[in-house]
Amino acid sequence: MSKPAPPKRPIVSSRHLADGENWETSEIEYGMIIAYNAFSRWMTRCMSAAGNTDLTPLEILVLHNTNHRGRDKRLTDICFLLNIEDTHTVNYALRKLLKMELLSSEKRGKEVFYRASDKGAALCETYRDVRERCFLDGLSRLDMSGDEMRDIAAALRTLSGQYDQASRAAASL
Repeated sequence: MSKPAPPKRPIVSSRHLADGENWETSEIEYGMIIAYNAFSRWMTRCMSAAGNTDLTPLEILVLHNTNHRGRDKRLTDICFLLNIEDTHTVNYALRKLLKMELLSSEKRGKEVFYRASDKGAALCETYRDVRERCFLDGLSRLDMSGDEMRDIAAALRTLSGQYDQASRAAASL
């Protein structure tokens, strides 16, 4: 005879925020915290393996976003697509990437447009190769279908919208 499964205990990051109804949100928040930190660590180590040890997670995201689809992008486009409100941090990342010759820029009227340089695009391609060898190969062991992964991605986008709305509400208090 097998033992009954132990009762599920909540995994909460902030017990003082998790009492009462909706304590599960603390589990989600804790999951996002550790996922964010793991993802940040992964990006920097993947980029190091690709050949650049000098980029922060934000700079890596800006480089990849600027390289995305080979289209020129403005500061506002990059901030919008990455859901970043503080344009100063992205602007600093853009300046650093320009100085490292991973991006190029062109002024058109009052707007500055950025694109990955050949050196930046090649670095993104090497990052992609490292990602495939180190991350995607192991992902198959999770036994998740593409549909399940898309559902998780959709849920995360929905949650981000809820957090955005809540942040606007909190700013008006």
